This record gives sequence, C-alpha cells and structure tokens, in this order.
Amino acid sequence: MIKGDFTLPGEAGYEELTLELAKKWGADAIRDSDGTVLSDKIISTGYDIYSTICLVRADNEWAKANRNKLQQNYLMSKPVVAETHKIEIDLLSGFFREQFEVNASDDPKKWWQVFDRTTSEEIPKEQWSFNPSNGIVTIEKVKKWHQYTVNFLAWQIWEGISMYNHTTNNWNQEHQMPVDPIYPETQQFMLDYLQKWLDEHPHTKIVRFTSLFYNFAWFWGDPAIQRFTYADWGSYEGTVSPRAMRLFAESRGYEMTSEDFVNNGAYCTSHNVPSERLLDWMDFMNEFVIGFGRKCIDVIHAADKVAYMFYDDHWVGTEPYCKRFKDLGFDGLIKCVFNAFEARLCAGVKGVGLKELRLHPYLFPTGLRGEPTFMEGGDPALDAKRFWANIRRGLLRAPIDRIGLGGYLHLVQDFPDFVEAIKHIAGEFRTIKQFHSEGAPYTAPLKVAVLTAWGNLRSWVYVGHFIHGMELYEITESLAGLPVEVEFISFQDILDHGIPNDIDVILNAGKVGTAWSGGEHWKNEKIIETITEWVAGGGGFIGVGEPSAFPNSGQYFRLSHLLGVDREIGQTLSNVKIETSVAAGNHFILEDIDSNIDFGKDIDNIFVLSKDTTVLSEIDGSPKIAINQFGKGQSLYLSGFKFNAENTRLLLRSLYFAAGRQSDFGSWVCSNIHTDCAFYPNTKKLVIINCRDFEERTTVVDGNGKVFDVLLKPHGIEIIDL
Repeated sequence: MIKGDFTLPGEAGYEELTLELAKKWGADAIRDSDGTVLSDKIISTGYDIYSTICLVRADNEWAKANRNKLQQNYLMSKPVVAETHKIEIDLLSGFFREQFEVNASDDPKKWWQVFDRTTSEEIPKEQWSFNPSNGIVTIEKVKKWHQYTVNFLAWQIWEGISMYNHTTNNWNQEHQMPVDPIYPETQQFMLDYLQKWLDEHPHTKIVRFTSLFYNFAWFWGDPAIQRFTYADWGSYEGTVSPRAMRLFAESRGYEMTSEDFVNNGAYCTSHNVPSERLLDWMDFMNEFVIGFGRKCIDVIHAADKVAYMFYDDHWVGTEPYCKRFKDLGFDGLIKCVFNAFEARLCAGVKGVGLKELRLHPYLFPTGLRGEPTFMEGGDPALDAKRFWANIRRGLLRAPIDRIGLGGYLHLVQDFPDFVEAIKHIAGEFRTIKQFHSEGAPYTAPLKVAVLTAWGNLRSWVYVGHFIHGMELYEITESLAGLPVEVEFISFQDILDHGIPNDIDVILNAGKVGTAWSGGEHWKNEKIIETITEWVAGGGGFIGVGEPSAFPNSGQYFRLSHLLGVDREIGQTLSNVKIETSVAAGNHFILEDIDSNIDFGKDIDNIFVLSKDTTVLSEIDGSPKIAINQFGKGQSLYLSGFKFNAENTRLLLRSLYFAAGRQSDFGSWVCSNIHTDCAFYPNTKKLVIINCRDFEERTTVVDGNGKVFDVLLKPHGIEIIDL
C-alpha cells in the first residue's frame, strides 16, 4: 500500500501545502485541530473530513450565561500552621487564579470540610466561617502549631486543555470555560448545539470528539511558585458537583464527602489503592457518561456520520477497558502516543471498530515539556524517528488501523527532513498493518499476568504518558514489545476467581503502599495463600521494587517466602542476616547482558532469607537480582527496573525462566538486543527493526534453526520473505 490509513492536519491559508502533503504522505483524510480550521477548498477536494468538537467548551457565551453549570472540583487549600488560636486561610493561595474560582453559591457548610491535618480530625462547622468577598476561611479555637486545611469546591473557569494550548501557543483569545453535563439544562444545550453543528458541517464524515465530558485532573499553580501542582490522567476529581453527589447518594445509598476526593491532599491519584467508595463513584460516573454520551453519538449516527473519540483529554468516565465502553457506540478510538505501551493500550480496546494513533511530535513549536520542536533548536525529524522506533515495537505485536498527526501544518515548511521522515513512517505503518491483516504474529507459549489494584480496568495505562522512574511504567514499556501474551489482573480477581489456568507468570511491581504494588491488599491472607499455593504447584512469580510490600511483624514483603529475600527497614536490625555472594557463572537470564545492570533507582537494604536463594547481581551488598525455588515453582526478585534494551532482554529471559521454559527460548528472537523482530506465519514474513540511532547488525533463528543475518540502518526495518 502506498496511500491510505493516514489522517493529515489541514490548515486554512495553507491549501497548497495541505494538498501537497496529503499526496506525499498518502493521506485519505484531513482533520482540523484546536486552533485551526479547514477552508472550502480543502473540504471540497474529496478527502474524508474529520471535524473536531468538544461539547463542554463549545459555546463560551452559554457558559458565561450559566456559570452555575460550570464544571468544578474539590481543592484542598495549602496547609497553614496556626501561630495563635485563630487562623485565616486564603483558599486559592498557591493555585492559578485564572483556572479556579471558589464556589460560594452552594452552601459551604454542607459541602466543605475543614481539617486539623496534624491530628487528622475534622473541625466542627461552628468553628469556622467563610467570607465570599475575599475567599478566606477563618477558623476559631485552633491548636497552636497544628496544620489546618480546607476542602472546598471550586469552579473551573478556564478549561485545562484549552488553557494549555492557549499558553503554549501564546494565543490572545477569550478563556474557554467547561460546562457540566450532569445538569439537565446542560444536556439539552449540548444536544441542541450538536444538532446545529452537524447541520452546519455537511461535508464532515467523521465527528472527532475531543474527547467527551470530563477532563483528567490538572491543577495549575501560582506561576510565581510553580506552574503545575497536580496531574493524573486517570483521576476523577473533575467530575464532582453537589448535584452529582446527590444523585450518587440516591443511587448508591450513601453520601460521598469532600475528603473522599481530596484524600489528605493526595487526591484520587491512580498511584493510590482505590477505596471501595472511589470505585463506586467511578462506576456511577461511568454509567452517567456512557448513558449521555450514547445520546450524543445517536444524534451523529442519525445524521449519517461516524463518531470517533480522542482518548487523552476529556476521557474520564469512559474507561476504555470497562465493561460498559462498548455501549457508547463509538465507531473509532484515537490515541496520541509516544511509546509502545500506549500503542498497545489503543490496540487492546474492545467494543470499537477502528483504532487510530496520533503520532508525535505534535505540530506545535514546543513539546509537552516545553522543549523546542518546530522552532530554532528543534529537530522534529529525529524526534519523529525516535518516537516511531518505540511505538513500532508495540505495533509489531498488535494491530492498529490508522495513524495521523495534529497541530499547525505550516510549521513543517522549514523542516523538509521531517516531511520525508513522516513519508517513510507512513509507508512502514501500512506494511505492518498489511501483515497483521493476514494473521497474528508468532507469540511464545507464555502468558504473564500483571497484578495491580486496578487490574484490567487500567490495562496498559496508569496516570498518563510514560513517567520514567516508575518501575511498572518501565516494565510495561518492555512488555509491550515482547512476543508474550500479557493480561492485567487485580487482587479482587484473585479473590473472586483464583488465578486463571492459562497464566504462567505473575508480575507484581511498584513502591510500597501504591496501587501498583498493592498496598493494603497484601493484608488479605487469602491473597497470600492463593499465590503461594499456585507457585508451589509450578507457577512463576516476578517481583520488582517493593512487591507484596506491607510491613507486618518484622516481615516487609508478604511474599518473602517465595522471593527468598526481604527488605530491612530498621525493625529487624538485630537479626543476623545470611551472608551471600554473587553466584559464579553466567545464568540463563543474563546471557545477553555484557555490561553493568542499570535498573535506575534500586531498592536498597535487601537481604537474603535462605541459603537456597541465588543472588545473580548485587549493589553494595544488597541483591539486585535474586532467584528462589519454592515447591515446583520459581520466583525472581529485581530491585528495580528501567526500560532499555538490556533490561528488556533480561525481562524476556526472566519470564521464560520463571515459567520453567528455558529450553523453548531462542526462536524468533534477535541476537542483537537493540533490535526486535516479529514473524507473521500466515504471510511468511519476518520483520526486523532497529530501535537505535546507529547502524546495527543482528541475526534471527527461525523455528527450524535457519539463521538470518541482516544489517539495519539507524531506525531501519528489514522484511524477509520466508
């Protein structure tokens, strides 16, 4: 294929450039972007037209006229230390006052809470008062030198995504305010607006929702102190309102409080183990969003158009891996991606027909971190190649239907090498897609279950884009390109159903107390019993960082008996530890490693519990890699993890070892760890890719022992017809 399956961002005023690049990149669809429009000349060229719509910030005049229908959230004021027996707290101190406005309309005494954070006690309502004229809460009869905070409702007076785009591009536009569809009046306005919009866009074929109703939580700070104070792409703070809380109480039989959302200032971050109350709220909001979202999509279908959702902005409440997602009725899902696990996230969603990736770099002058991109000092061509090299690893394993770009197309005019890079990437994508269409790639007979508190609900996604330094992110990025089957399971899954029969290895990773490691779930003896019995019967367990961590009677890792190691946190210093040394010889899992192992930030003070535990690597006397047999099964402990070529290969070998299938390792694996491959049996095609900026040579052995030797260009690809 030399064209098709590519969405181009068009731009009025640059019609010739738009059509030139549409031809060069083989586009079959043209889209608008936030801040751009398509001219009649572009619309009338015969390409499919994607038109972007965001109903919650569609009509700022309606929003200004209905300020009591704006979206809101709970904020916790910055802690204030009491120096006398009376204190005053300026609620928005430290926050970006262009983003938030205190909600003084709904009774503060009913909806707010004030806390002594030193004792964690709520302050009686008669001890505090609020002055709406200056946004200050006064608290009487406080304890000197204690810290106090206020949980208060705040209107969102500048929608977060628009705010980011506005400030990034130095727009001189009116601030857009987000309206809340929880109100019947807002719903009617949105449906009427949508119908009018459809009537005014007769040439639009694909209605691209950006996204639905509620944005991920993104709290900006006082610019003089810090730009951002809190962000979590999986949290539900922005879904809160008194009306929603009343409806929840009617539906679920109990009331939520401000502290359920504020959580002592940690908010509803995905890193925290979700409470049953939070899970109930998420389910309630999901039910509402799916229900009203379906009404909007039905309007689009009645207009003989199709509806796609952009999964990255106002996606909260949709949860693509939830049981109801299919009920929305979306025709397509678009995911912006930087790396492999984001590609796998999109590819794995059920209940939607078409999956599309929006590639990076985005056509903005700067990137997400403010780094130069399409401006002096930027190298967008190299950026594109590097992003693609990571994304491509995931695409070899799972199919995607389309790719595209977004932003200001005119920015590419000064970067011809970027134009050529995208042409090449588009060609590679179409080739890989064609192979997938003929059948799935070879996958090793090995299935790994990633165990977290979220389980399948947050498959391949945690709190946003790739956050380096978080063990589970790093591991998931490695897993996304490996030829093994991956499933995400929760502790509740184990309690309800046990461990599935087809699982070979369970992987648990993360910091103590987090949703990723499991936190308080490790208090449950049934979890300990079930996993222990499963490993004793022949299962494999890999723990990374602080797996199964929950301090209990001198034991830190609740599965230390499986791992063969534990962590010293100062409670067992008097116990004499077993002296160990690194095992001699080159173990199976280290055979491809010829340099020092770099896991990033290792967990320290690990000690061995049994003379039968084998240490393969250590740092300052603390094991980095340890293996331990328990019954018929094997467990491995890794003190950390960082996504790189060496560790990705180490992980693949660790999975084979934990599953007891070392003898099966070798076929369809590249000898060079900086390269990857995939074999597509139905087409007899072997695809080999170079993930680096440098030329690389590698060999691949097929299932019959035949060896293929190839030399790959930087970021190159080689396709061998077998």
